[in-house]
Amino acid sequence: MSNIPEQLRYAASHEWIKVEGDTGTVVITDHAQHELSDVVYVDIPKLGAQIAAGAVAAVIESVKAASDIYSPVSGEVIAINNELITQPQLVNGDPYGAWLFRVKLSNPAEVTALKDASGYKEQIGG
Repeated sequence: MSNIPEQLRYAASHEWIKVEGDTGTVVITDHAQHELSDVVYVDIPKLGAQIAAGAVAAVIESVKAASDIYSPVSGEVIAINNELITQPQLVNGDPYGAWLFRVKLSNPAEVTALKDASGYKEQIGG
């Protein structure tokens, strides 16, 4: 069974976001990393990039497939996790610690459209 922390918000496309003030940290869910299996490459957005909610923001490649990672919110990328460039396997080892990028929210109301933990559990059959 996947680990689904209560304090996070979840996108239907299997990303989660932790919002602190006007900043959100974006990561794929535990369920998503299990489905991908062994992650071998992560392509994260550039600092300063403007991203829209629902738009492709990153790509994660595993031994099984390459998967687009969608931004759950709109905003400017203000930090990226450079560790994932050289150690993409961190996504499998700690899916709630191996964050992809941080975004300064341009529309904080978008967060309310995301699923809470129980809604995400229902989506994945947990």
